Amino acid sequence: MCAAALEEYCGSIFWNASYLNREDPDLPVCFEQTVLVWIPLGFLWFCAPRHLVSLCRRTQVGTKHLSWRYIFKQLVVCLLFLTAIAALAVTLGEDYGPNTVSPGKNPGVFYANPVLYAVTWILLLLCQEGVRRREGSVDSATLFLFWFFLVLCDIFPFQTLLREALQLGEISDVPRFCLFYISFGLELIALILSAVADVPPEAEELVKKNPEVGAVFLSRITFSWFSSMVVKGFKRPLVQGDMWELNDTDGTADINQRFQYFMQSELGAARVRFQNKLKKKRDKSRDKAQEEAFQNGLGKGVSQDVLMMEEKGKKGDEKKKKKDKKKEEKDHPNSWLITTIYKAFKGILFESAFFKLLQDLLAFVSPQLLKLMVSFTQDPSRFAWEGYLYAVLLLLVAILQSLVLQQYFQRCFVLGMKVRTAITAAVYKKALVVSNDTRKESTVGEIVNLMSADAQRFNDVTNFIHLLWSCPLQIGLSIVFLWFELGPSVLAGLAVMVLLGPINGLLATKARTIQIENMKFKDKRLKIMNEILNGIKILKLYAWEPSFQAQVEGIREDELNVMRKFAYLTSVSTFIFSCAPALVSLATFAVFVGVSPNNLLTAEKAFTSIALFNILRFPLAMLPMLIAAIVQTTVSRKRLEKFLGGEDLESDIVRHDPSFNSAISICDGSFAWEREAKPLLKNVSLDIKPGRLVAVVGAVGSGKSSLMSALLGEMYSTKGFINIQGSLAFVPQQAWIQNATLRDNILFGSSHEERRLQGVIQACALGPDLELLPGSDLTEIGEKGINLSGGQKQRKHLFDEVIGPNGLLKDKTRILVTHGVSFLPYVDEIIVLVDGVVSEVGSYNSLRASRGAFSEFLDTYAKEQSNQTHSESDCYQDAADVELIPEREDTLPDSPLEDTVSVTLKREDSIRRSQRNGSVRLRKKSSLKKSDNVSDIKKGQRLIENETMETGKVKFSVYLQYLRAMGWGYTVMVFLVYFTQNVAFIGQNLWLSDWTNDAVDYYNMTYPNWKRDTRVGVFGVLGVAQGVFVFIGTLLLANASVDASRILHSRLLNNILRVPMIFFDTTPIGRVVNRFAKDIFTVDEAIPQSFRSWLLCLLGVVGTLFVICLATPFFTIIIIPLAVVYYFVQRFYVATSRQLRRLDSVSRSPIYSHFSETVSGLSVIRAYGHQDRFLKHNETTTDENLKSLYPWIVSNRWLAIRLEFLGNLVVFFAALFAVISRKTLDSGLVGLSISYALNVTQTLNWLVRMTSELETNIVAVERVSEYAELENEAKWVTDTRPPEKWPEKGRLQFDNYKVRYRPGLDLVLHGITCDIDSTEKIGIVGRTGAGKSSLTNCLFRIIEASEGRILIDNVDISTIGLHDLRSRLTIIPQDPVLFSGTLRMNLDPFDKFSDEDIWRVLELSHLKDYVAGLQEGLQHEVAEGGENLSVGQRQLLCLARALLRKSRILILDEATAAVDLETDDLIQNTIREEFSHCTVLTIAHRLHSIMDSSRVMVLDAGKIVEFDSPSNLLQQQGHFYAMATDAGITREETTVL
Repeated sequence: MCAAALEEYCGSIFWNASYLNREDPDLPVCFEQTVLVWIPLGFLWFCAPRHLVSLCRRTQVGTKHLSWRYIFKQLVVCLLFLTAIAALAVTLGEDYGPNTVSPGKNPGVFYANPVLYAVTWILLLLCQEGVRRREGSVDSATLFLFWFFLVLCDIFPFQTLLREALQLGEISDVPRFCLFYISFGLELIALILSAVADVPPEAEELVKKNPEVGAVFLSRITFSWFSSMVVKGFKRPLVQGDMWELNDTDGTADINQRFQYFMQSELGAARVRFQNKLKKKRDKSRDKAQEEAFQNGLGKGVSQDVLMMEEKGKKGDEKKKKKDKKKEEKDHPNSWLITTIYKAFKGILFESAFFKLLQDLLAFVSPQLLKLMVSFTQDPSRFAWEGYLYAVLLLLVAILQSLVLQQYFQRCFVLGMKVRTAITAAVYKKALVVSNDTRKESTVGEIVNLMSADAQRFNDVTNFIHLLWSCPLQIGLSIVFLWFELGPSVLAGLAVMVLLGPINGLLATKARTIQIENMKFKDKRLKIMNEILNGIKILKLYAWEPSFQAQVEGIREDELNVMRKFAYLTSVSTFIFSCAPALVSLATFAVFVGVSPNNLLTAEKAFTSIALFNILRFPLAMLPMLIAAIVQTTVSRKRLEKFLGGEDLESDIVRHDPSFNSAISICDGSFAWEREAKPLLKNVSLDIKPGRLVAVVGAVGSGKSSLMSALLGEMYSTKGFINIQGSLAFVPQQAWIQNATLRDNILFGSSHEERRLQGVIQACALGPDLELLPGSDLTEIGEKGINLSGGQKQRKHLFDEVIGPNGLLKDKTRILVTHGVSFLPYVDEIIVLVDGVVSEVGSYNSLRASRGAFSEFLDTYAKEQSNQTHSESDCYQDAADVELIPEREDTLPDSPLEDTVSVTLKREDSIRRSQRNGSVRLRKKSSLKKSDNVSDIKKGQRLIENETMETGKVKFSVYLQYLRAMGWGYTVMVFLVYFTQNVAFIGQNLWLSDWTNDAVDYYNMTYPNWKRDTRVGVFGVLGVAQGVFVFIGTLLLANASVDASRILHSRLLNNILRVPMIFFDTTPIGRVVNRFAKDIFTVDEAIPQSFRSWLLCLLGVVGTLFVICLATPFFTIIIIPLAVVYYFVQRFYVATSRQLRRLDSVSRSPIYSHFSETVSGLSVIRAYGHQDRFLKHNETTTDENLKSLYPWIVSNRWLAIRLEFLGNLVVFFAALFAVISRKTLDSGLVGLSISYALNVTQTLNWLVRMTSELETNIVAVERVSEYAELENEAKWVTDTRPPEKWPEKGRLQFDNYKVRYRPGLDLVLHGITCDIDSTEKIGIVGRTGAGKSSLTNCLFRIIEASEGRILIDNVDISTIGLHDLRSRLTIIPQDPVLFSGTLRMNLDPFDKFSDEDIWRVLELSHLKDYVAGLQEGLQHEVAEGGENLSVGQRQLLCLARALLRKSRILILDEATAAVDLETDDLIQNTIREEFSHCTVLTIAHRLHSIMDSSRVMVLDAGKIVEFDSPSNLLQQQGHFYAMATDAGITREETTVL
């Protein structure tokens, strides 16, 4: 019916099969005039509305630039319009013209088509204008596709007209013939034009920075816009500067904003759900209790006894309730994270889902084509053009599939990147507002882990999330198609698959538990490593490295055992998986031929089935992996939900109500550190008038620091409130210094006004120090301020210049927390705290008069105070915590809880590193003259060198190093086993191809049973053999890689503990931790995986090419050019990709180091209200990282498209040669070679990816070995060992001793010569940076002499081992460093001493009562960095360590600088009594503490300027006298002392 109508419309035959049944087929003209015209035009009409919409929107048309390309495009369309009109005119002329012979009208098509075209061209003009007006568009994909389809469809009439003309020898219809070819030419031009970018001039700058913006459709689908980066990366290693700008939608700010928007609503809903759940629980338990009470009450007459019992019962219930409460607290609002991610990124999710669906469907076209191809080779009577058509179709389908697949991958990986970014940003944002409860639950390490590991897990899962529905879809489709081939026998194969499912599920759950265990060990190991690296100086001084090394090795051993278990599990699942395809095809084919003797296995059946089974392999292998990954991600999800759903700090604890007339008022407030805890500060009421200077005093642990924290809003208020007017500044007790320039640290986000800055610098006495720093105020400060000395860190005369009555801040309200009695007379008001209660408030004189707690406090220290009047000594005591408006200063964190806030990471911010050395080092370098130009700072002065990044190709030696670590025996065996497996695989398929030929041999004959059984048997044996070999290979590889991991880690650890201190001073800790975390993780998990995949891929590719060449020997000719192209693409890609990966990992560490810096300075950031600035900074750091991550994702796509194209050519040529030589081939081999070729695309792609991944991952081995080969300090123990009792006397001699920090820097000590007798007490003084600390460093050989020597009891210390030296000296260091572990371990890590000894030293150091009062006693767990002890207690513990050593030489480094007077007294007295028989060197900052020493050494600029007893020095009136006068010490007082 339809055909008849069309034939009338065309005036010719619409369809006739005879057109195709000949050597030179063609399409009927009518078909060309209708269907082939309607396809492209229909496409355009369908897409036009989108373009027309932008015409309706109002835009300033004038502003948009008219490019010549645009004008040219429109011109071509106008010309086409004219050709359409001309065609219409021709028809009209023929029908109604003056010389019409007969009115035999032209058929309708000659009217309809020109009109259709004319209308379409008008529409097209509008569409192109619409495209021009659209924001940021450079071309249109739909228009390009339209032109493409049009040209494609016009090729048929093109050749029809031509062939007709050639056959007839003349052109029958000249005008239409000419018009067709003219319009065809124009269409081609238009196609070319639509493939060229039309970049508006305003976007040109942007396109330079980000070529993707200006990429046209063709370039976008093939990722050619990326080629410039690849070429650049091939010519020279890429650097961060080469990275392109991100698209707006890929930037952190944008992603974060979206994510936060959805997160708030989802989290809110989850919190409501959570509260309801809790309420239900509570109601239930209440009802139960009531019921019980009711029954009890009824049961007995209520007598006294019963009442008593009930009371008791209630108590028991309360206890139980407390337990329940604990349980409830562990709960948290859950299952909101996934929905948030879905809502925030659903657009990109659906796009990628669409592409995936398309690709899945296309994947099933190839096997059908293969089937046609095989049947074509079997039938010699078919025309050759059919074969060529199938070959071309195979190529086209494959190319289309590749393009679609890459678009899908691109979107998925970008999605993964966005999810990771969103989570990282959310964790950072949360960390800025998190409450102390939540903060206490997770250490910094764990939070950083959330940012790195857990966010990365989400990234990995989202990459493949669509496989959740795509895998089942592919499995379903394969089964349907297989049913068509083999009928019900498929069910046998299916049954095998279904049986394998549960086994896998079992393995996955088992793997999960192992994985969790592994994470536990990893966290534990990293925590210890972190502490070791933070306290490395202490470990070296005490010679404790072996103890800690053993600890880490122990944990590592556990970790490796878990890893080995995991590897064995994986190999079992690998075995199941490699057997699966073989077993499935075996089951299917065996059942098929066994069911009835008529079922012959033909080539088309067998190989179509094999191709389908190959498609099946991927989803079957992926599903379990995906499930395992999802399982791992649920662990991460819980961790993230717990942290992100935790409580925020209540922002309304501190009000800012301007109506109050006082600057700070606290009305009857009680404050606790945790919501449920009992308040630490009780019933505090304060009223501080504007502009007053207030001091807060009190004993250790009386709550001074807590009061500061309460004012900052860091504590929970259980009742009452705080009101503060104006803004706030805070100086914490331990300076928190960012890794930035000095100027940035001072300005802290304020605008830079030179005059004001200089004023502040002068007031804080930083002037002289700045002159010594190489870059003045642009000097970069190392991590945690390691190149500033303690003195430079927190200055003294601050009181006079800044805080005091005449200081810079005299008009502001100031609160000063201090132990410095000397300041008290100058303050307006004093607040006395006793055990968290304000006991007195008043002026100095009124409080003295009232004889309360304050006057007792003063009397205790009255004597001290007299020598202290301005003494330099106070320098630490008030550690000036100036706060603008509530300006305050806070010294020691003495309350044990202090840690929770002011420095959750005390370790992160205590200076603890050899800060002092730093300053000295810098000073010497600049040899005291300020460099005029900051940029010409010598190389030695950049304190923290940028992380070195290996560039170029990974050296082959690195691979060898890894293989050597695995063991050569293992390596060779693994290779052989995998090779055998591959041989079995090829053998199995050749056997199958031979088997299918039976169908031809036994055509119409009965198939003998014995033959059938051998065929099935051999096929099965070869299949199972593959599985067995893979299993063995994987097992061997697992053992080998665990060995390699062990060797590499222990070499790294061993070496890191032996590198000189200078390395740690110049290398940020994060960088070293990174080696132990990320790089070891790569060695443990990623390398074995990628090594195995690489080996299997390589063998797979070789096998495939071998089979194709076997089938069609012609193919060998093609292999060589393909291999060359392949090699070049691969080299180009690998060079770029590897460098991008390196940039990615290098730009990732700043994210984490900035994060841990933020967490350590949280209270400061919050006090100043600078959260937004830090969020911004985090965004820029993350963006820098994304800039190298995004190109890496694209580079993979760039490569994949090109490789798949090569693979598609392999398929094409395999098919083509099969067609050419079909006379000589048997159909079995054709099927085999093409089904193999179909598989090669993926394998090739994987091979390059694996090569590159292996290269990328092997970089970890390179980085680990870089740190495993660092130069070591001297040997720990040498052949010359000192006598057992050495040093017996403790006599010290310096002999022309010179030292410099690093070769190439100036000397720090210039020829020190002196002789110190045994039991002498020496005080060492000198201005900051005079070389005091360097002296101790030299005694312990932290830095080695460049000339001269030190003798201890006549033994030259440079001749003996470091441990022999260090374990015989004792130091009480400046920063009391403790390690997490038991108290006992902190005192005696080697378990050398008995418990009695330890209790004795605890008694001497006044800690016995404290420790005896603890539940676990000596086994009391010390928190990370000792945060659950106050600073005073930590200092006393360090004293206990020294007492336990009992060596003849004791060095005291500024040890009392940060301790309140009580602790100070305790320590001084203990040292006087217990170390009377020792030589004691005290590095003093407070002169009065060394006035009783036998001699005082005054250092200046690395030389001894004075060395004599204090009284003589005072008479000489030299340096020492000047210092003493400054400190208010006169000669009369020394006699008192």
